[in-house]
Amino acid sequence: MTAFKTLDDIGDVTGKRVLVRVDLNVPMADGAVSDATRLQAAVPTIRELSDKGAIVLLLAHFGRPKGAKNPAQSLSLVMGGLEDVLGHSVMFIPDCIGDGAKAGVAVLAPGDVAVLENTRFYPGEEKNDPAFADALAEIGDLYVNDAFSAAHRAHGSTEGIAHRLPAFAGRAMEAELKALDAALGNPAHPVAAVVGGAKVSTKIDVLKNLVGRVDHLIIGGGMANTFLAARGVDVGKSLCEHDLVDTANAIFEAADSAGCTIHLPYDVVVAREFAPNPPTRTVNVHEVAPDEMILDVGPAAVEALADVLKTCRTLVWNGPLGAFETPPFDAATVALAKTAAALTREGSLISVAGGGDTVAALNHAGVAGDFTFVSTAGGAFLEWMEGKPLPGVDALKG
Repeated sequence: MTAFKTLDDIGDVTGKRVLVRVDLNVPMADGAVSDATRLQAAVPTIRELSDKGAIVLLLAHFGRPKGAKNPAQSLSLVMGGLEDVLGHSVMFIPDCIGDGAKAGVAVLAPGDVAVLENTRFYPGEEKNDPAFADALAEIGDLYVNDAFSAAHRAHGSTEGIAHRLPAFAGRAMEAELKALDAALGNPAHPVAAVVGGAKVSTKIDVLKNLVGRVDHLIIGGGMANTFLAARGVDVGKSLCEHDLVDTANAIFEAADSAGCTIHLPYDVVVAREFAPNPPTRTVNVHEVAPDEMILDVGPAAVEALADVLKTCRTLVWNGPLGAFETPPFDAATVALAKTAAALTREGSLISVAGGGDTVAALNHAGVAGDFTFVSTAGGAFLEWMEGKPLPGVDALKG
């Protein structure tokens, strides 16, 4: 991994104004934060800097105000949730640049924590306007990026400012980068990747990147149907992108050239309707009726996939194997997730997972806490799996 500075390298921060990019873009319900996961992820960095006497200034976006000030997307709305997880008071500063921001920062004492207003209230944020990045840098002495989830965006608060102040990775960012390096950057082989989801079209770049980097590629979800169709299987009424059969065949060929084994289900759970607990059949993939749809991987295939994981040292997981939100089509995802968790607990497997559906599926299976690392980064995690550069990360490298 290319070296990046962390809080271990930051030195004495007493009285220093430290701008910390965090992810406060949390879901809300009835005016309150309904899921504080992202807030909790920021706590270690905030507490460490505050305890060391820094003036901690939190930069973040909230929603998509598209460069215009909108009270409905003010970060003031998340203050209560942030104070709850942090365990002490936080000041709100109703601007992130200019005289208003400077005046708010001026009254803060060492150890204080403040949230600056939504960076996306300014068009210069998403445009990575140098003048906007300059204005942010004026109110700080140091910069810490602790928001991997926004690192795939070259914005003023994620990339531009990192070139204007001494820049460091926060604890959450550090943990994420170390986990991702262990998963694909410099992994222990054999490496397996589970890639699921509805459509191949959303993960073409992921699949193309992975076949050259992993030893086993396990494809599940609706996207597996497209690969089955490419192999001549009649998938009935299943979700299938028949126009991407050539793409699937190209991925098969790339995998063969790279020595990567692609695993597709050979038994599946089918139903005539997509609804909770309908009549189902478990059949060989060649026995799907014209009026049936594949909605989960079958138990025999899951057992075989579990055997594959037992031979591996590293696992990267993105996407469920079936329509896990709708029982009983969660069975395969839950079963394989439990196998991965057990292997991780016994120390034989490094397991890294990410993506919104994946996190939900692992929580549903009750094993998210047993994986080596679970990323909540969403788009940034997907772009990392695609092998794309992440501007917010690259800006921290030195």
